Amino acid sequence: MEDLSLHILDIVENAIAARAKRIEILVVEEPREDRLTIEIRDDGIGMDEEVSQKAVDPFFTTRSSRRVGLGLSFMAQAAQEAGGSLRIESELGKGTKVTASFQYHHIDRKPLGSMVETMTMLLLGNPELSISYIHKKEGKSYTLSSQWLKEQFQNRSLTDPEVIQWLRKHLKEGLAQIGVQG
Repeated sequence: MEDLSLHILDIVENAIAARAKRIEILVVEEPREDRLTIEIRDDGIGMDEEVSQKAVDPFFTTRSSRRVGLGLSFMAQAAQEAGGSLRIESELGKGTKVTASFQYHHIDRKPLGSMVETMTMLLLGNPELSISYIHKKEGKSYTLSSQWLKEQFQNRSLTDPEVIQWLRKHLKEGLAQIGVQG
């Protein structure tokens, strides 16, 4: 994967496959501390200790539709290549938290990518879910939730082209206000 936003998309898709109804995405950029942290938390079915330890192995998957599970292993590799790490905390029946840390200025850190496109796809493609997105950079913060979005457009479909255009603009402007390129 070319950028970290695609890794986020992949991990969230894992959460959806694990029957999550609530997903929280937190991105914290701390250039002065040379740190980037991405945290994805869900209330899906979770994993026992054995499965969560094997989850970063590219040749391990719980799916019967394919014989490899690459999402978490690719994210772990991207973190390690950039002087960071990936941690999985999970409990059966309670959900999973994936935390990836990166050395912010590391030459091998992948770019964050388009959080505007990633969040647009997640929010509009999964209207039944409760999704929250918080992005922090150098003491500033931007927050967007599916609940708030539904309240803004309660009488309109979220797939209405004007709603999609509004959402992209809101994300782009909100991220720009905290110093993040969409």
